[in-house]
Parts: sequence; C-alpha cells; structure tokens
Amino acid sequence: MTPAPVDTIGVVGAGAVGQTVAAALMVSGMTGRLLVASRLLDQAVALAADLDDMRETAASPVRPEACDVAGLVDCAAVVVAVRAAFTNTSTGNVRMGGAGSNAPVIRTLATSLRGYVGTVLVVTNPVDLMTRLFAEASGCPRVYGIGSNLDSARYRLTLARLLDVPVDAVHGHVIGEHGDHAVVCASTTTVNGQPASVPLAEVRSELRTRPGRINKGVGRTRSGPAGAVLSALRKALALAEGTEELTTRHGDDWCGIPLRFTAGQPVACLPDLDADEDAQLSAATIKLRTAYQALRLS
Repeated sequence: MTPAPVDTIGVVGAGAVGQTVAAALMVSGMTGRLLVASRLLDQAVALAADLDDMRETAASPVRPEACDVAGLVDCAAVVVAVRAAFTNTSTGNVRMGGAGSNAPVIRTLATSLRGYVGTVLVVTNPVDLMTRLFAEASGCPRVYGIGSNLDSARYRLTLARLLDVPVDAVHGHVIGEHGDHAVVCASTTTVNGQPASVPLAEVRSELRTRPGRINKGVGRTRSGPAGAVLSALRKALALAEGTEELTTRHGDDWCGIPLRFTAGQPVACLPDLDADEDAQLSAATIKLRTAYQALRLS
C-alpha cells in the first residue's frame, strides 16, 4: 500500500461540521491516521468508532483514533470545528451571534495547544474572530480560517450559473469578513481570462441568503466547509500549489485574503481593488477589529 502523503491529521469537534470534515478526510487519501478529539472523550470515541466502520465499508486506508487535545501535538495539521452549546437568536450579523459563546471554548483549546508548530485551520464561527483569538492565545505560527474560501467558492458557483459558463472558467475572490461585510472583488473577476460583467446585486443576494437556505433545509452547513478545509489543507501541507482565500493577519488586522501557497508556504496576493472595494475592505477590517477588542474585554 502506498503511504499517505501526511502521517497524521487531527480534528477537534464531534458535532455536525467536525463529523463531516472527519468523514471527508477518511476518503481523501491525504493522511494515514486521523485523530479525533472533543470536549467529551466519549464523543470522540463514538465518532472514531463510526469512522472505523466507514474505513471498512469504503476500504479506506485511514486509521481513525480518539484522543484528548494533548494527543494532537504531533499532527501535521489540526482542524478546529468546536462549537459551544447555545441557541443563536441573531437575525442580522448571524455568524457574530456565536462570538461570546464560542470564544471561551476556543481560548481553552488554544491554551492547550500552545506551542503547536503545525497548521491550524479554524472553522468555528465567527471564523475571522475565532482564528485571531486562537492564534493569539496559542502563539501557533500557522493559523488560518476557512470562511472566505467558502465564500469565494460560492461566488464562483453563483457567477457561473448567472452567466451560464463552466465554474472553472470563473476566476474571482471574496475577501474581508466571512459575514455581512464580505467584499466581492468584482473589478478583477474574469471569465475565460476576460474581464467579467458581474451582476453584483444578484451575487450579493445569493451569498447572503444561501447559508440560511442550507441551514433551514438540513440544519447546518457542513459539506461546503468540509470541502473548503480539504482544499486549504492540500495547499498548506504542500500536497498541491495554488491560491486559497483564508483568514490571516493582514497588517494589524485579521481578515480573509487570498494566499498563494508554494511548497506549503503562503504569500499574500491581494487583488487590485477599485475605490469601492477598498472602502468595503476597510469597513470590514474596522468591524472585525472593533468586535475583537470587545471580545477580549468580555
């Protein structure tokens, strides 16, 4: 049997998103061993058993194992998909609704992984704030959030449908906040290498309403985030080269920007922005900075 490219990847969180990420990794061929951790060890053990059943039925070479958080230190990458138990009653800025509840969980996890030198991908919302919180509380050098990656995928899907072209013909980014202040980089979007005429109102409407429709229908978005995790991991672990829109430090702030990965090393490659897009990005970073400062004081 050919060895997997990466020895071990870890997933923290046994809820809907953690389960979906773990199942995707089981069939990805990316790793030889998958460690699953949760706040309750019984949950991790149960998920590992379910994944072991999948290993048999899908003839997967990946070995799933339950562990505590301390057992993740030797992983090449750790995916953070934890979520506190709370009911989000927000009707606007919905992803921000979980900040106060999820922050203590992220802070505790980050403290437990202080000094970890592998790659951390944060899925927990509000992902831009939780990514920064994890990075600053842990001191880990490679911490990214996957929100703008998912937004950009949805953008390309939507524009391809609206313009009746193949998805792979569309090249464009969504940056800034994974939320109401997402910035559609319409001015640099191309279709088949040519500047595109982007129907912004329709695009923004779809990006705004799509998550809610998914949540209403199946309870929670999970497959999209899992796909964004796999795509980002391939680049960050040097299994492929290319660009991913990830939350990272940008100047003195943290927000989603495109990162070009070569041999696993990222370089920011922010597209040229027109005046309106630049103003939107500034507004997004101010919003995130203000929210993060409030979170630290809470």
